[in-house]
Amino acid sequence: MTAQPRTSGRRPDDAARRLAAGAPGSGTGDRRPAGRPSPAADGPAPGAPAPGALAPDPDDDVDPLLIGRRIRAARTARGLSLAELAAALDRAPSQLSVIENGRRELRLGELRRIARVLEVGVEDLLDPEPPSRRAALEIALEKAQAGALYQGLGLPDLPVRKSLSDAAIETILTLHEELRRLHEQRAATPEEARRVNGQLRQEQSEAGNYYPALEETARELLARIGHSGGPLSHRKVSLLAEELGFSLHSVPDLPHSARSITDASSMRIYLPLGRDAADPRTTVLQALAAHVLGMDEPADYGELLRQRVEVNYLAAAMLVPEAGASELLQRAKAQRELSVEDLRDEFAVTYELAAHRFTNLATHHLDIPVHFLKVHSSGAIVKAYQNDHVRFPTDALGAVEGQLVCRWWSARRVFRSEDRMRQYSQYTDKPGGTYWCTSRIESGSGGEFSISVGTDFAHTKWFRGRETSVRHSSSCPDPDCCRRPAPELVERWHGSVWPVARLHASLLAAMPTGTFTGVDRVAMLEFLERHAPSEPQGTVQPQASSADGS
Repeated sequence: MTAQPRTSGRRPDDAARRLAAGAPGSGTGDRRPAGRPSPAADGPAPGAPAPGALAPDPDDDVDPLLIGRRIRAARTARGLSLAELAAALDRAPSQLSVIENGRRELRLGELRRIARVLEVGVEDLLDPEPPSRRAALEIALEKAQAGALYQGLGLPDLPVRKSLSDAAIETILTLHEELRRLHEQRAATPEEARRVNGQLRQEQSEAGNYYPALEETARELLARIGHSGGPLSHRKVSLLAEELGFSLHSVPDLPHSARSITDASSMRIYLPLGRDAADPRTTVLQALAAHVLGMDEPADYGELLRQRVEVNYLAAAMLVPEAGASELLQRAKAQRELSVEDLRDEFAVTYELAAHRFTNLATHHLDIPVHFLKVHSSGAIVKAYQNDHVRFPTDALGAVEGQLVCRWWSARRVFRSEDRMRQYSQYTDKPGGTYWCTSRIESGSGGEFSISVGTDFAHTKWFRGRETSVRHSSSCPDPDCCRRPAPELVERWHGSVWPVARLHASLLAAMPTGTFTGVDRVAMLEFLERHAPSEPQGTVQPQASSADGS
């Protein structure tokens, strides 16, 4: 029996409203220029005027495309041509056209002047509703074309002109919505993981990846063992475990999927013996952090990810204390010598941990926006963070993890470098602006990974490595940038190649079973049974860290 294709059942008007509002899953992204911060998700700041008291600054949270369409609607309602309104504003018609097409954001003073000439209120121009059904369709089409889904198709931009009928726009939007739905359907298994990951990444970006409560907890824990600065020794980590009531046990049969297992009933932390693993200090501190933060078995995948973020943050904040690290970084900034390497060397941690810690402190203490990438040698993103508006590759649902980084970015070019003792630095001209990035390669159980930290061009002046002459250009997500092979190669090898791909287990089970995702629960409980004290003190409540430490 042949299966019949299902349709979404959504009307064109539904797609238009969804895209015009920038709904999640539309793949439209934020249309703000690269240098402008995104609005906070927490609502108005304390002391902000009540709704209606003053018109909000259009820079804050209003789409310039929608403002432009409302200006155009008000102009046509008054019977003014583009040239007539431009003359009244003492502007060139081309400048006004740019505003009406949403290509430039307006300051509040400019908006008030336009409102006076058009004899409307500023609040009318800031109304979040499109002025007409046609305007809603045009806005939706503009946003659809700006999204990752449309751009990934490699299609040319479709100008929105009067000659383009409503029916034609509706057809395009319906096709776009159906294509988006099919992408969602294919990604149904890991959809929740992607959604939560994206939400967490956005929250981290808005917070500058800095969490005061966790920093304070780290200070209190270090004070209990008298640690005043410098590298945190193995002895002091053991003292902290003892201070919190735990004993440490290195065993040869720890389940391979776990980095550590905590038996909270017997106050024991089990660690692997003779296994190539991460810094044992990090492993112990992550186990202690889970206890201090009162972590229970996660109820869902979202809670699991949040727990991992908090545990990893607290462990890193103890290994690289805020006071000493911020002082070092501020001195380096004053000398225009900022470097992740110095943070690594000062506190005797891995380059990756130092890079993570740098992102925690850079914006809060140095007022520098940054981005971070961990990329496998295959080019796939493993971890990512940004608050400098660099544009990472995404799939149609906005997911970053697993996407291939442009071949011209520092995170990929570093694998070509023969000198791996030094950091690799380069400038990259990207669609959103020019960025500087420094990268280094680290090896792990899964192969080689590049660890990259960068910033926008305006803040490069504070970093060591800014003098590099290496510069590349990237137009990704345009497929012609680096994702399409040369035509002559396609012609040469067409029909002659059949590769056998390496199938990742995650394709078959993107969401491993059990509450401790990625940990073999049977092996964990059997292990605890083997190592339990002869007279258990209560019910076993295990805590586990997965083998990847994420």
